[in-house]
Amino acid sequence: MIKETIRILVVEDDMIIGANISLQLTNLGYEITGIESRGEETISHVRTNRPDLILMDIQLKGVLSGIDTVKAIQKFCDLPVIYLTANSDEVTFNKAKETRPQAFIAKPFNNLELQRTIELVINQIDEKKNLPKSIQEIEVLGDRIFVRHHGKMEKILLDDILFIEADRNYCTIVTDNRNFTLTSTLKAMEEKLTKSHLIRIHRSYMVNILKLDIVADHHLEINRKVIPLGKSFKELLLSRIQTI
Repeated sequence: MIKETIRILVVEDDMIIGANISLQLTNLGYEITGIESRGEETISHVRTNRPDLILMDIQLKGVLSGIDTVKAIQKFCDLPVIYLTANSDEVTFNKAKETRPQAFIAKPFNNLELQRTIELVINQIDEKKNLPKSIQEIEVLGDRIFVRHHGKMEKILLDDILFIEADRNYCTIVTDNRNFTLTSTLKAMEEKLTKSHLIRIHRSYMVNILKLDIVADHHLEINRKVIPLGKSFKELLLSRIQTI
């Protein structure tokens, strides 16, 4: 019995196989966010309806392979991936390995193999969630933070952060040239960053007030990104701007 519903995106070149996988996983208690067969649509899907786990066929329809698609997704978020592949050659394996997947499942596979592989990966996800937050995701140190990204801690200067966007229990830190997705609520991020220029301006956003380009009645703009301004946060924002 799954304690917390895990959301899985199925990316499969053969839509009949994709539908069968989706049905099996739904019967096991997982939530399927969608079934995609092309890399371009997969990237768009992840941007708008982020899953907890991606089952990724290496051979896809269209221009992008499954490996290319994962590389594109990793530029804006960090999600666990299980590759489905009929290609067992060394070249394909090494290319896929560069994207640091959680597992490979060779085709043809049976239902039990798929079920057990997903359960093992979910156990890894759960273990990561249960780590102390200071070790797991973010450490604040003066004018910078260190975030866990691809298995290592990376430095981000607070002044380089444009804004932080929340999506359920995930937060994405957006800078000029890189994004970092963390397993954290926006409330937890707000509590860690009280001494910075990052303030909460909406239930789903914190912004760096030093990076504001436009402040309107109901929204802000940073680097042409339109960000909603919550009514209850407006007074705090204006008072902070006056103290800069």
